[in-house]
Amino acid sequence: MFRATHQLNYIMAPAIFIALIICGITPAEAAGADSPVNIFRYGLSVDLSNTWAGYLCIAIFVAAYSLVILEENIHLRKSKPVMVAAGLIWIIVALSLSAQGDIHTAEKTVRHNLLEFAELFLFLLAAMTYINSMDERGVFDALRGWLVSQGFSFKQIFWITGGIAFCLSPIADNLTTALLMSTVVMAVGGDNRAYVVVACINIVIAANAGGAFSPFGDITTLMVWQKGIIQFQTFFVLFLPSLVNWLIPAAIMHFALPDGNPDPMDEKPQILEGAWVIVGLFIFTIFLAVSFHQFLHLPPVLGMMTGLGLLKMFGYFLTNRDKFFPAPDADDIGESSLMEDTMPDNRDTSDRPPAFNVFKALQRAEWDTLMFFYGIILAVGGLGALGYLTLGSNAMYGDLGPTTANILVGILSAILDNIPIMFAVLSVMPDMDQGQWLLVTLTAGCGGSMLSIGSAAGVAVMGQARGVYTFLSHLKWTWAIAIGYAASIWVHFLVNSGRFG
Repeated sequence: MFRATHQLNYIMAPAIFIALIICGITPAEAAGADSPVNIFRYGLSVDLSNTWAGYLCIAIFVAAYSLVILEENIHLRKSKPVMVAAGLIWIIVALSLSAQGDIHTAEKTVRHNLLEFAELFLFLLAAMTYINSMDERGVFDALRGWLVSQGFSFKQIFWITGGIAFCLSPIADNLTTALLMSTVVMAVGGDNRAYVVVACINIVIAANAGGAFSPFGDITTLMVWQKGIIQFQTFFVLFLPSLVNWLIPAAIMHFALPDGNPDPMDEKPQILEGAWVIVGLFIFTIFLAVSFHQFLHLPPVLGMMTGLGLLKMFGYFLTNRDKFFPAPDADDIGESSLMEDTMPDNRDTSDRPPAFNVFKALQRAEWDTLMFFYGIILAVGGLGALGYLTLGSNAMYGDLGPTTANILVGILSAILDNIPIMFAVLSVMPDMDQGQWLLVTLTAGCGGSMLSIGSAAGVAVMGQARGVYTFLSHLKWTWAIAIGYAASIWVHFLVNSGRFG
């Protein structure tokens, strides 16, 4: 019974969201001169939101996103329904505009959305390749091994893993951080399910909160930064609100932690050759991305791809190290094909670490997630072309005001995931001061922590700790997370009051 009800709630959530964003305003009002945004910024000559085409596209989007939310139940990768939905939506948009005599607007709008995706895709691909390379070289295994072998108590590990998640997320992104630290707490917690649940919730909150004050910490902050709305260094004014967002629920959950120490573990992970050089190159790549954007006024993705090129050059050095430092019986090792091992089959590698191949790290990128972003960006862009983002913007930012709207964005992020929500906000570009843009960045990043399905970090940990960390187990602590969410907003208004117009 509960399972059926649970699935029904998943299905209804997108429908509730769609109803919310279009309520209380007519298409004519949305196109009015006094509206915060206007449908004609998309180049449309007509409003299609109140036609059969608009209603059909809404139904397609709701159906696709329902399948995304049910991914864990039906075992259908989330990228598949949204990619199909994006194609169907744009077919309908193109046919509708053609019937009005407009054969160019759909193509122009799609190309604009594809450019948005391309920048995001290449940026994330470079970052994921670096993270996977560091993982392959044993950097994260070394961190995990040190934590589980020090004899810390349950409560100490709770705070240490949460603190590391909060500090690591701004650099490595909230998804990677949550996966890494959840592995640690599962190794430490063992059969203590209650501890693992609370520790995983703590990690999800910390990773999302830490990611909210850095352009590299979350997809939402990355999108805001790449749009040029907030400068790189300005994000860091959200540090204190983000810290409060994590500390308050963590302090509440502390009292539910068991006493004592976990069983000691004796792990001796091996850090492979070139690991720390790759860490240094990753830091330098971040510096390049920031410099390209701040000083050269170029897209930050160009700096990330330059850094990826440096990683590939270093990979060439590692795979051909015997050319530079000959060893007895060493063979000439060249860079192999894309996905094949660089070591010849007849080579004795028993006393040598495995060869490094950057394309193996590239292969391990979260391709399903990247394709999901493609589908979401194109699908939401199609709804924007129909006029629905205008309706939603006016209903929230026009009628409710930016503060209430931005707080609601965080709540909606917990239901629908923060990425499509933020993309929708950036698509309509409501007229807001810097304080309000920082507020929506904070709420979209941290609001997703209120439900396990509200962020990529939460969804990833549910998969990692399947059957232990669940939607229901997270829901039991939603009230504590909501207190932290409200407190972080209050702190933002307190410490950043000068940034509001």
